[in-house]
Formats: sequence, C-alpha cells, structure tokens
Amino acid sequence: MTHPFPVKVVALQAGVSVATVDRVIKQRGGVHANTVRRVMQALDELARQSTQVGLSGRKFMLDVLMVAPRRFTDAVRAALEAELPSLHPAVLRSRFHLHETLEVDGIVDLLERIRKNGSHGVLLKAPDLPPVAEAVNRLAAAGIPVVTLVTDLPASARRSYVGMDNRAAGETAAYLVGQWLGSVRKKQQVLVTLSSNRFHGEEEREIGFRRALRERHRHLSIVEVSEGHGIDGATGALVRQALADHPAIAAVYSIGGGNAAIVRAFAQAGRRCQVFIGHDLDADNVALLKSGAIHAVLHHDLGQDMRRACQEILRAQGALPALAQPACLSAIQIVTPWNLPALNGLN
Repeated sequence: MTHPFPVKVVALQAGVSVATVDRVIKQRGGVHANTVRRVMQALDELARQSTQVGLSGRKFMLDVLMVAPRRFTDAVRAALEAELPSLHPAVLRSRFHLHETLEVDGIVDLLERIRKNGSHGVLLKAPDLPPVAEAVNRLAAAGIPVVTLVTDLPASARRSYVGMDNRAAGETAAYLVGQWLGSVRKKQQVLVTLSSNRFHGEEEREIGFRRALRERHRHLSIVEVSEGHGIDGATGALVRQALADHPAIAAVYSIGGGNAAIVRAFAQAGRRCQVFIGHDLDADNVALLKSGAIHAVLHHDLGQDMRRACQEILRAQGALPALAQPACLSAIQIVTPWNLPALNGLN
C-alpha cells in the first residue's frame, strides 16, 4: 500500500501507534478491523487535506465575458461574488467584461486581449459563431481554460459547459403551456421570443419546445420573434408587431428575456396572455411572478453554476483533482409565485 505521508503523521491522524500504522500499511495482519478502518480513514482525511494545503495562498484570476441583458449579468455577478469565499483556501479574483450587445469582432478582440494579458480561466457567455469558437481555441492552446455559461460553444475547445439542459428546458416549457392551454383543444398560437438566434442555448430551448408541441399538442403553433437581445425597447417593439399580425397568440414562452416589455405589449394591445413561461430569477422576473403577470419561471441555481464553473477552472489549473465522471447539468426548477426561493435579497 503506497501513500505520500510519513508514518508518524498517519499515526497522529489516526490516534494509533507508529507500529500499528506500519503493520496496516504493510498488510502484516494482527490488527483489529476497527483499527484498520481508522488508519484507512486517516489516510483518506490526509489526502483531502493535502488538496486544501496545496490551494492555500494560491491566487487565481478569472475573466468573465458575457453578452446578455444587464439584469442577467447583474444576477451572475452577484452569484459569483457570493460563491468566491466558499472556494477558500484558494483566492479567486474576477474581472468582468459585461455587454448587453457586442458584435462578434468585439467579442473576439476581448478574448484576444485576455489571451495576451494572461488569465487563469474564462467564464464565457457568447454567441455560437466560428470566429468566437476559434478565439476560444486559441485561449485553450495558450493554457487558458474556457467554461461556457448558460449557452454552449460545442464545436470549440472549451473545457466544459455549465448550465441546464436547454433542450429539456424547452420541452418542459412546452409541457407547461400544453397543460394550461390543453383544456380547450382549439387552434392557438404561442409566441416564442429569443434574444438572438446566434446563441446555441436559446436555439436548443426553441428546438425542444417546438418538438414537444409537435409531438403532444399539435393544435398549438409557434410565432417566433428574435434579435431583441433581451432589451426591453427592442423586444417590446417586436412583440407589439407580432401581436398586431397574429390575433391567435394566447401564450408566451420567453427564451431570451425582456419580459416586462412583453407584458406591457400585451397590455397595450388589450390582449390577455393566458400562459407566460420565462427563464431565470432576475429582479424583473421575481416582480412579475409576484404580480401574476407571468406564471412560471424555469430556473437553475446560479450559485451552484458559479461554484461548478470556478471548480472547473481550478481543476484545469491542477489545483483540484479531476472528477471521476463529468458533472451533471444543472437541475431545472419550475418556480411559481408560490415557491419563490430567497435569492440575493430579491425576495
């Protein structure tokens, strides 16, 4: 039995004699089973503690680059900053590059600047476009791991994706809409809003939603609007036009945000939204849930996501041991006005 610890250290940890530890390690027998377990437990504890000792005092710089509405980047920033102390004894610092909209050249320029300046890792929410994937590949080749958040870049050399199963989220939304509209099997339309069709995660949600409606609720069809970037002004204008063009819209699946503007557009049109499903418990959605303007939010624990993302960066840097198997995707939580969790003071 090999191990990296002095016999005296193991004996102290186990509370037994050096001779006993020596007999256990060399498997010479004559030691009570309970004592053997104590020695084995001591070895396990020392192994775990040695990881912590290796982290002690080490400092890591993370870059967080996100293209998303401010209400969502604010929620991510708060979740990350709340999680950083829990990663002690490692010390993680973060630099934020947050943009509501940013053309692909600007994203690539930022990623190149991070590569040239150096970083221990990048947390990235960006559109799934070839120039972005190529920039991620250059970061990986330079030894800077990239973890994608919420939306993936599956064709890139990113280290891992952290977030929910977006296709399953879309299917869940279709199930809820179908159940709430299903009592009347008449032909109706569901408005599906995306911030942009360039985000892989949003595309996956839309695919899951469309497929589930086709399989289970054929009387419901989809009207899709995109490129409002989740910003209230642009999203509201797109929704007002969709409502004017499609009098059969009865429900909304908001994939890309801008929900306050969508609610206002229905009110301005004198229309009732029978079912409204959104994503993420940002400040807007918490208020809209409480008021009854939207009916359910598909939520994933951002704190857990941030912790996992940081741990992935630490593993890539050799500061944490590798996982025996890939981590699971974030659980999809269906939040209604009656089960709102407490989140960073939003409640």
